[in-house]
Amino acid sequence: MAALAPPFTLQTATQKVRMAEDGWNSRDPQRVSLVYTPDSRWRNRAEFITGRAEIVAFLTRKWAKELDYRLIKEIWAFTDDRIAVRFAYEWHDDSGHWFRSYGNENWEFDAQGLMQRRFASINDLPIKESERKFHWPLGRRPDDHPGLTELGL
Repeated sequence: MAALAPPFTLQTATQKVRMAEDGWNSRDPQRVSLVYTPDSRWRNRAEFITGRAEIVAFLTRKWAKELDYRLIKEIWAFTDDRIAVRFAYEWHDDSGHWFRSYGNENWEFDAQGLMQRRFASINDLPIKESERKFHWPLGRRPDDHPGLTELGL
């Protein structure tokens, strides 16, 4: 996955957000980890993560628990080397209970376009399966699938 480097424009920041969404929808922890610096620092909910090995371990645990994971990210704001996004993802646990998780992330990038800091705040909302809005086949969200704004989220 090619890195888009700062300083960002609206176009490159928007591309960066979609690239991140596509990576996470792959549910491939190793692939996802490569867009972060080797010493990247995260806060994800109340968990603090440092470095690619911890990122891979975290994502492996995450996607073993959050089944049929589908994510949509949307740009909120950006500056030269930072991007803020809002997101929602749907998943179910091993008992078949569905959730929609909502959150915000703040990202900071190095000069090569690798993410060096990620701060995520996330809340989980139990939903009925009939309330799901993300129905594409697992993997990349199709280009014609509505985003968060279009879905009223």
